[in-house]
Amino acid sequence: MTLNEKTALEMVESYEKSSVTTFSSSLKLPDKKEIISILGDIQGLFFPAYFADCTHSATSFAEERISSISFKIKKQIELALIAKEGKDSGKRAKEIANDFISNLPKVHAMLIKDVEATFEGDPAAESKEAIIFSYPGLYAIFVYRVANLLYKSGVPFVPRIMTEHAHSMTGIDINPGATIGEYFFIDHGTGIVIGETTEIGNHVKIYQGVTLGALSPRKGQSLSGVKRHPTVCDNVTIYSGASILGGETVIGEGAVIGGNSFITESISAGAKVYVKKPEHIIKN
Repeated sequence: MTLNEKTALEMVESYEKSSVTTFSSSLKLPDKKEIISILGDIQGLFFPAYFADCTHSATSFAEERISSISFKIKKQIELALIAKEGKDSGKRAKEIANDFISNLPKVHAMLIKDVEATFEGDPAAESKEAIIFSYPGLYAIFVYRVANLLYKSGVPFVPRIMTEHAHSMTGIDINPGATIGEYFFIDHGTGIVIGETTEIGNHVKIYQGVTLGALSPRKGQSLSGVKRHPTVCDNVTIYSGASILGGETVIGEGAVIGGNSFITESISAGAKVYVKKPEHIIKN
């Protein structure tokens, strides 16, 4: 027996012992490349002047683009449902896809508010157009808001594929299950983590390296469905490197959380939290 044959037999044995499906001719999962392509199509629908061809009239362009998105997303939803539930889900996939399409104008309106919040909050922003075309924070928010529609409809796989793509592109990790209000502003963004049960109000600003996480994930799946991430009320600013943990932790309206703060209990409205300035030792 050759080395390759021996290794192949060992791999087959490992497949058979695995607690998760590893080899199957019947398992058909959604197509990651197609899902990423759909995100590009939606980005072009929302901001055609930047990411699409505007040679047609606005109406004909939108109708054509929506028709294509509808066809593609229905197929990926159906694959996801079949993979999870093991049965034909064509009717349900069509209903979810129709609901998804009907909500796209609302998502677009939310994103315009996010653009406005970013422009008002960032003195380095040269224009709203530059934000739309190049800011990673806005891209991560865009992907989250699209994925959140599918998450709320109970679609498996697809929402997380979308947000993990944005994570890989921007360094910003927003779980599709998070609840985020209007006029959301992410500055710089790299290293931000927003957990599944996080609730964020309106006009919230978050800077790089912020974690809105669980106090302790050690109980694993037993915590599924439990609120384990914080609530951030309206008009809160959270500066770089802050960690806010726990499902019972509430950051009150208008509070300011200073950089590198570590918070595991609620903060009252209007409060300012700062870390004591560290002592520096300088040797010449």
